[in-house]
Amino acid sequence: MVAEQGGPEDQKPQSDEARSAFVPPAGVEQPPGPSEDDHPTSEFAVPAGLQTEPPSSPGSASAPGSGNGSEHQASAFATPSGVQGHPAPAFTPAQGVPMVRLTKEAPWQDRMRTMLRMPVFERPAPESVQKTDDSGPAVPRVLDLTLRIGELLLAGGEGAEDVEAAMFAVSRSYGLDRCEPTVTFTLLSISHQPSLVEDPVTASRTVRRRGTDYTRLAAVFQLIDDITTAEHVEVSLEEAYRRLAEIRRNRHPYPGWVLTAAAGLLAGSASVLVGGGVLVFLAAAAGAMLGDRLAWLFAGRGLPEFYQFMAAAMPPAAMGIALTLTHSTDIRPSAVVTGGLFALLPGRALVAGVQDGLTGYYITAGARLLEVMYFFIGIVAGVLLMLYLGVQLGAQLNPEARFVPHDRPVVQILASMALTLAFAILLQQERSTVLAVTLNGGVAWVVFGAMARAGNISPVAATAVAAGLVGLFGQLFSRYRYTSSLPYITAAIGPLLPGSATYFGLLAFAQNEVDTGLALLSTAVATALAIAIGVNLGSEISRLFMRVPGGVEGGPSRRAAKRTRGF
Repeated sequence: MVAEQGGPEDQKPQSDEARSAFVPPAGVEQPPGPSEDDHPTSEFAVPAGLQTEPPSSPGSASAPGSGNGSEHQASAFATPSGVQGHPAPAFTPAQGVPMVRLTKEAPWQDRMRTMLRMPVFERPAPESVQKTDDSGPAVPRVLDLTLRIGELLLAGGEGAEDVEAAMFAVSRSYGLDRCEPTVTFTLLSISHQPSLVEDPVTASRTVRRRGTDYTRLAAVFQLIDDITTAEHVEVSLEEAYRRLAEIRRNRHPYPGWVLTAAAGLLAGSASVLVGGGVLVFLAAAAGAMLGDRLAWLFAGRGLPEFYQFMAAAMPPAAMGIALTLTHSTDIRPSAVVTGGLFALLPGRALVAGVQDGLTGYYITAGARLLEVMYFFIGIVAGVLLMLYLGVQLGAQLNPEARFVPHDRPVVQILASMALTLAFAILLQQERSTVLAVTLNGGVAWVVFGAMARAGNISPVAATAVAAGLVGLFGQLFSRYRYTSSLPYITAAIGPLLPGSATYFGLLAFAQNEVDTGLALLSTAVATALAIAIGVNLGSEISRLFMRVPGGVEGGPSRRAAKRTRGF
């Protein structure tokens, strides 16, 4: 053995790394080893002297001891001898697993809404946009940040589906993919379950105060967009909390006196829209500004919003009755009261309530519509109180004034745009969005006037079509700016609100004409529902012009909201 290895002069010096630690050093007698024909064998090999059964072909018998050295060892996963085996069914279909495609170019609202409508097992694997620690994301902090962002969105008037999509987007961006957000009218909750064998972590938050500030809403949308899609911008949890605190501390873009002046401009423009002149404009503006200050006084004393709406509705109605007592034939007092009602009708809450109902969030929709009903009852109480007082004083309130023609296309288009501008200021919108929503409101009134006045189509149908265009353009504007659609929609529906039908319905009740009052109030309710449904339908139609992400190859690109045909 030693001779076969060669002498030291025939070997090249080797380094320590090239020499195994188990090789005896040179010059040391080695123990006798196995012969050259023997090789190390596995402990699972058949010992010497035992024979294995040769693999027999199907239908042939094999006797023990008939094996030879050329046998091949069978696999442990092979079908046993004598068993007619069939291949196990494959879990992966022959055509492959359907791939879910989520394009990064699409807004996060569409991507997250698509994922929320998918079953959990069909959702694609998470792609964490924001970096977390090596130990994983801080689950309680991520859930708390998600709830705080959802609270600002819900308090600002966003629909329940959009709030859930935003909460899901934030939690998923920080690595929490197994999250289920839940949104109701006043309660937000989110649950995260790391795995099937671990306990879920659940957190909730209550929305106690609501405020209309679309500038703050746009800032929250920008924060969500940076968290979910800006791969080149790192938004840590600390940075997200800092930006959220700045958004909360941010002051309103318009001071209080500007809001009061905007309320006057809105009421005056609405009075011109229904046939008023210069004096009517001034009277309606004065009544609306007085009502706005009175409502602020009640709010400062902590009274509920019901009494605030009631107080705000009384000065415009009182101004109209005072003009009626002057017996002037050149002034239309009904236009003054109607203008004041335009500034009070809760169009924003109505649209949000109907949208939640159409998308399947019935609890939130019911609560929103109940809130609208209370606001409307407060307005009705304030106006009826003034109308009953005017009837007792002998005011000649003429219900036939609603049939007086007042077709002034150019003046009414300008008035509708001024009304939309004032409404946008009252909603605290960003200055960059005011021009777009003003043009959107003007287009809505042109469509309504062309259909209802020139085409002699039903005003309710004309309102629905105009509101549908508002929703369509608002969604397209919001997708272009990657922000919420509310700043482009809510103010634009202002000229379409049923202020005139509401006033004359209340006047009929004040004059004991119950049937006429019910018919007119039913028209007002139908018009309001037409606005809300038209806005939602326009928003859904806008998706026909955009590629919605999340579609399965060869399948539908978007699932239904909750149920299909009621089943």
